[in-house]
Amino acid sequence: MALHRIDRFTLGVPDVDVVHAYYADFGLIPLARGRFATTEGGEQLDIVQARRRRVLELVLAADDADDLGRIGAALDRLGIQFVRDTQRLCATDAGTAVSVTVEAKPRLEQRAADPVPLNGPGRTQRPDARAPGVLRKGPVRPRRLGHVVLGSTDEEASQRFFTQGLGFKVSDLVPGAAFMRCSTDHHNLLVHQSPVPFLHHSSWQVEDVDEVGRGATRMLEGHPERHTWGLGRHFLGSNFFWYLKDPAGNFSEYFADMDCIVDDQLWKPGFWQDALAMYSWGPPPPPSFVRPDDLAELMTASHAAR
Repeated sequence: MALHRIDRFTLGVPDVDVVHAYYADFGLIPLARGRFATTEGGEQLDIVQARRRRVLELVLAADDADDLGRIGAALDRLGIQFVRDTQRLCATDAGTAVSVTVEAKPRLEQRAADPVPLNGPGRTQRPDARAPGVLRKGPVRPRRLGHVVLGSTDEEASQRFFTQGLGFKVSDLVPGAAFMRCSTDHHNLLVHQSPVPFLHHSSWQVEDVDEVGRGATRMLEGHPERHTWGLGRHFLGSNFFWYLKDPAGNFSEYFADMDCIVDDQLWKPGFWQDALAMYSWGPPPPPSFVRPDDLAELMTASHAAR
């Protein structure tokens, strides 16, 4: 696979400062106004001023310049224009209105998580000791960006752009949406049919389910309005999740324990239409998660900008 991760993205919002404060609370590492890093992924979020909330640029990492050449040839076959130099290639997906840049960059190497001793029926791995998760006191710091979910006015065309053009692979399908990967994660990108391009959510990897819970608990102290959906576990991807909402209306997710697809030949994509398309267990998703409360406002702002 030529691509190996989503490296970073640029988020446009009407008020940079209030959204900056939110992601600082979320545990991202501030570098400058609107610029954030994760503990292992480097700089991964750039927040800039925009008329309405949406992703302006998505940066992907590929292995080398030869990969850029292959991507350029694939985009040519689709009739999609692009600009390329020796280290990067840029093209725009019309459905999501996102400028996508592919850069030749080294692969990300992550520190292996310490094994967590678990007690269970007939199994005592942690005798005479409290669970490490209940003893943690430091802030929750996301390790890296995992995936983004984008609304597209033409989901089928966006899926072709990312798969046939850039080289993403489909992991699973649900009505009107595709879970796609450019790494071993079950998904790095989901594109779903929408009346307007917008960011549904960004998702950030933390150590384990305890960090999902600790992070969300910390975010909700004094800010109950941030809660969206969680704690739960998805079926597609298998990851634990908790979703919160930033002041601009974008959802952000803490996740842990995502399915990893190491051998493409051993994974068979499925098509899911029932509740498993959303989750395996947890509280039911609120209506605002499926159809954000500000969708009509986003549509009005989008039309006004034309």
